[in-house]
Amino acid sequence: MNRQARIEAALTETFAPLRLQVIDESHLHAGHQPGMDGSGETHFRVRLESAAFTGRSRIDRHRAVNAALQAEFDAGLHALAVEAAGAGEATRW
Repeated sequence: MNRQARIEAALTETFAPLRLQVIDESHLHAGHQPGMDGSGETHFRVRLESAAFTGRSRIDRHRAVNAALQAEFDAGLHALAVEAAGAGEATRW
């Protein structure tokens, strides 16, 4: 199972999302740091709508997502952009 699939599984299990997109943006960061050639599943964007986020602040949502993915950070995930919304909240995505 690749990192994207593991992220999707962890977020699905933790937040029971109404909508979920996990986008690999690693190719946009080639050369960002030595050894990053854009092929290593290092940079992701997560768009997640879940009732679990309703009434929570933006920072609380980000902390919850980061905590759910701690194992991936420990295994080399370098960066994660989080777009988290509560159930029914307006989004740009």
